[in-house]
Amino acid sequence: MSTIKEVSEETGITAYTLRYYEREGILPFVKRDTSGNRFYDEESMEWLNFILALRSTGMPLSEIKQYVDLYRDGENTLAIRKKMMLDHKAKVEEDLRQTYKYLEQINYKLALYDMQEKGLMRMLP
Repeated sequence: MSTIKEVSEETGITAYTLRYYEREGILPFVKRDTSGNRFYDEESMEWLNFILALRSTGMPLSEIKQYVDLYRDGENTLAIRKKMMLDHKAKVEEDLRQTYKYLEQINYKLALYDMQEKGLMRMLP
């Protein structure tokens, strides 16, 4: 079990953001002790890590909220949730392809600079 402060320190997500995610229904199932203090168990941390993965790969909070709402609606939403994940996966894969393409261009430019430094070719922009 972790406190909100510990989770914030561990993940780099501010306590304010964690509270916001909970308030908006984006981070479900955060437990509270008898004093009302939040504590994060294994299930809460799994959800948080999943949400962070989705956010880091560009999924808007509104779509994450929709996913969480569908999850709460139960097994009858499995096909919809799977489609959401497949669509997001396709977007992430396309983003990775583009990033890799740009990385190849950067590596090409660096190879040219290496050749220029060795005096093997004229200066290029």
